[in-house]
Amino acid sequence: MFVRKIGIDLGTANTLVFVPKRGVVVNEPSVVAVSSEDNAVLAVGNEARDMIGRTPETIVAYRPLRDGVIADYRVTEAMLRYFINKASGSMRLFRPDVMISVPAGVTSTERRAVIEAAVHAGAKAAYVVKEPVLAAIGAGIPINEPAGHMVVDIGGGTSDVAVISLGGIVAATSVKVAGNKLDAAITEYIKRNYNLAIGDRTAEEIKIKIGSAVPSDDESLVMEIRGRDLMSGLPKTISLRSPEITAAIADELDEIIRAIKSVLHETPPELAADIMDKGIVMTGGGALLRNIDELVLQETGVPAYIAEEALLCVVKGTGIALEHLDVYKRSIMSKR
Repeated sequence: MFVRKIGIDLGTANTLVFVPKRGVVVNEPSVVAVSSEDNAVLAVGNEARDMIGRTPETIVAYRPLRDGVIADYRVTEAMLRYFINKASGSMRLFRPDVMISVPAGVTSTERRAVIEAAVHAGAKAAYVVKEPVLAAIGAGIPINEPAGHMVVDIGGGTSDVAVISLGGIVAATSVKVAGNKLDAAITEYIKRNYNLAIGDRTAEEIKIKIGSAVPSDDESLVMEIRGRDLMSGLPKTISLRSPEITAAIADELDEIIRAIKSVLHETPPELAADIMDKGIVMTGGGALLRNIDELVLQETGVPAYIAEEALLCVVKGTGIALEHLDVYKRSIMSKR
């Protein structure tokens, strides 16, 4: 199977890889395990994620991307090489063209770092496109029309908000509040109120199972949590209800709402009218938080809806844009 084009949604929490005609071929955590003795990369993706919190002192498992941008260049390059090889196979005759998503607020230096990492990892040419544009393409929005479309992409490290018209971004902002910050808020709430220490994976599980953006009356949204009692140091089990999680993540959600409002304030009146008609499209893993569309409607007065396969919108957008580079050339920022 000759793979000439690969789309990568390079996320803080997860990395997804899309190959045209085959769909999403990789969906693994953006985690790398490194030996602290000789700095060698030992594992990437699922294998490395399973090591978090369970490694001896000589192995460190961590995320090389922070808030959607490269925090550790060498390790990110190793991670990209792993994902490109996994998608295109070890028997490669061609270096593939690679398209990678970057946050809306990315600087030119951060953008260049992504391109260089991709080229060193085995790409023939690397294109970078801002996440909200790819999310809109993946959600089936006709971005090249002279009409306003608003996209809110809530990922692991950043939430990107953008108004798109004629293939370009008219107004946008990017805040470093997304899935990971929501998890951290839940961890902190449980520590403060129950004297219980829980891990990142437990916090994420709580958010998915009983989290809600607005208070929910659903009595079934209750969850038993096991963790370490900070007073006795022994294991302990507590019971959590959904309204507690809503209270725990309220401040973080408020920041995302403020970002949406700030972009709406910057939007020209004609495009604002289009957005009122069409509504706000929500994508990314954070968009799957229960009732988040209802919160956006309550706070902004603009209807919101969750895109189909919200988690895959950005990576599907890379695949569509790669197949139709001529159509989306205005949206693509740079290449090498």
